[in-house]
Amino acid sequence: MSWRVRRHRGRKIRSLLPLFSGYLFFCGDQNKRLEVLRTNRVANIIEVKDQQKLLGELMQIEHALKTGAALMPHRYVKAGQHCRVISGPLADLQGIVVRAKNTMRLVLQIDMLGQATSVEVDADLIEVIDESVS
Repeated sequence: MSWRVRRHRGRKIRSLLPLFSGYLFFCGDQNKRLEVLRTNRVANIIEVKDQQKLLGELMQIEHALKTGAALMPHRYVKAGQHCRVISGPLADLQGIVVRAKNTMRLVLQIDMLGQATSVEVDADLIEVIDESVS
């Protein structure tokens, strides 16, 4: 969840919205999955083949949220330069660096969902890492 601020009739309205709308994370055995599907409130269940990878990716986003960093949805990026934040409150986050509106942003991806978010980073606080390390 992340805060979004918009103006309406001269007033600022803050809303807490899902970062990746349409996704609910669920852990359960086959019987529980069938029970969830029977509610007719879930369209599909995506099987997680590499749960440790998904957990690691989600923990990076949680880390960024806990620092108070302003996260915004970002186009999922397959190609780009893999980097690690080397100092500051976002230290050790890894992602792909992109430029947007004269700023540098670190894209944090959830591969299994095909979703991503990004956070602004200072170019002096990142280092390029070998793709085989990530």
